[in-house]
Amino acid sequence: MNAPANLPKILLIDSNVYFAKRLGDALKQQGFDVVPSTQGTYALTMLEWNAPAAIVCATNLREMGAYEMAPILRADPKTSSIPLIAVGSGGGQALLEAYRAGCDDYVDRHLPPADIAAHIRSFLVSRQDGFQPTQMLSTAETALSGSLSHLDLPGVMQMLGQSRQTGALHINAADTDGIIFFEGGEIFHAECGMFFGDEAVTQIVKTCQSATAGVYKFVYGATAAQRTVLRSATDLLLDAMREFDEDQREEEDQREAEKNHPETDHAEKESS
Repeated sequence: MNAPANLPKILLIDSNVYFAKRLGDALKQQGFDVVPSTQGTYALTMLEWNAPAAIVCATNLREMGAYEMAPILRADPKTSSIPLIAVGSGGGQALLEAYRAGCDDYVDRHLPPADIAAHIRSFLVSRQDGFQPTQMLSTAETALSGSLSHLDLPGVMQMLGQSRQTGALHINAADTDGIIFFEGGEIFHAECGMFFGDEAVTQIVKTCQSATAGVYKFVYGATAAQRTVLRSATDLLLDAMREFDEDQREEEDQREAEKNHPETDHAEKESS
């Protein structure tokens, strides 16, 4: 039986037929028409005459996965606006790696298919209509809020940007309290301790990356008096992650040096 023509079409690309079948069934339960494909290169040939509402593509395909497909889609005006959602095996840097490659979102394939499908639907609804409190919360609250781990903040910032929201994102993680203002989806102003503007955004992201937990709250409609952030969210996220990685390497080098030369470290402490 054919699906009704008005159902949003999802192009699902995955070489694991069993996984694709389960995820395809879950997406159909969410109201999508699913077109499966096992090869990214072949799927690209379908786009010109059968453009989908979104592409859900695995990252581990042998010839062309989501990360390799993203720049091809973005380079063609006919396909540049098609949302590309990467499906991978996770990892601490997976979300940011997907954004860096040009994907619009990332989801862990180890999640239950029903959860993946619900995530995809929420993402597409949010991309089209904007994030509304009634879509995100079970109660009629006036703010979007939730728990925060080191993987969440880039995703929260990305979704606010994609849905072109205006408001203030309050972040509390470890000993850091920060606030990031959005105007029409663009980062407009940020504060974190003694930091303002670009430096504040970088500091907030770095702190959340090293913290094990935190909380966030987005207050819709809140505005800042002046603009202090001029760079894009993607650039700021990449800078923050690069600085975080550099700090981690420096700490590891220092620990290794202290381990190999404990007498030097002891002498320095005695002299101080």
